[in-house]
Amino acid sequence: MNALLEWLTAVLAWVAWPVAILCVIDDWFLRTGRQLRVAEGAAIPDPPLMKVAYAILPVLVLAGLYRLMGSQRTDFSLVLLVITFVSGIVWAIDRAFLQARRAAAARAAGRELSRLEIPGTVDYARSFFPIMATLLVLRSFVYEPYRIPSDSMMPTLLDGDFILVNKYAYGLRWPVSHAKFLTIGAPERGDVTVFRWPVDPSVNYVKRVVGLPGDLVEVRADQLIINGQPVPLVEKARYSDGCYLNMRLADESLGKIKHEVLHCVTPDMLAIPPLASCNRNIGQSYLCNESSGALAADMGDRIMQVPKGQYLMIGDNRDNSSDGRIWGFVDESLLVGKATRIWFNWDLQRSGGPNWGRIGQAIE
Repeated sequence: MNALLEWLTAVLAWVAWPVAILCVIDDWFLRTGRQLRVAEGAAIPDPPLMKVAYAILPVLVLAGLYRLMGSQRTDFSLVLLVITFVSGIVWAIDRAFLQARRAAAARAAGRELSRLEIPGTVDYARSFFPIMATLLVLRSFVYEPYRIPSDSMMPTLLDGDFILVNKYAYGLRWPVSHAKFLTIGAPERGDVTVFRWPVDPSVNYVKRVVGLPGDLVEVRADQLIINGQPVPLVEKARYSDGCYLNMRLADESLGKIKHEVLHCVTPDMLAIPPLASCNRNIGQSYLCNESSGALAADMGDRIMQVPKGQYLMIGDNRDNSSDGRIWGFVDESLLVGKATRIWFNWDLQRSGGPNWGRIGQAIE
């Protein structure tokens, strides 16, 4: 079912482009002429093709938005910049040239311009421009929303959490180019940070800052040892939620931040076939079996020297996180901002709707 939905929305999203262009050309340049040829107040006689195009366009736009929101590679700053630029240009061109032509055509037909329908293209453009420009500034320089797409930061962040990212915590950067033009601060050990993935910078990741430039970081049995000093890791209880079974839940004090981590001391992979007890459509479950834990090194054990100008990022879900232990360090130029608060939660892989209790929680 999910595969069919993805295929259908992909097809509709591609179809949206030619249909949208056709509607814009007709609405902006041709529809007013048809309106002037009928009695005032009468329905505009759109050709059959355009009636169909106008009818299906909202569905196509919704499909495109669904694809856009679901893609981790979408550069929303670029999207906002394009919408702001295009809407501003449309509004400016119409005011400078086309509005006068519509007024002349209305006078020639014995009609008042104010009694004609404004082309929807122009109406949307003049409405969108100030809104999109404001959003672009806020999202680029103040706060950016981000959706958590995986379990790698459990139990701090859950798949389906929507968080606010402080964009000025580590300095201000230009949208799209990501070039820093104002230095304000730097990541501190323990920060939950959003950054562009070094392997593919078009994808944003969220992890916890574990190693600062110059640090020697050792991960031993899921405990951090930084510059020879073990980071306090206090076991609290066993954690099971139907999808994760028998995991260790512990408190970790990293820098100024005390937070929870989820881990399992074992050299083995945790993934098993989906369990009936798991109420999420995640394709597999995770069982912590530590029977062989004393026989070999833990699967996440590492020793890493953090280079100058780079950071080591690791997930709080120590045994189910693709992080710096696998793909290396994050350069300062890839930082996006500091995660601060959960503003919404809705895991589409889990039935039951939003988790209202998580809304408004500060991120530690």
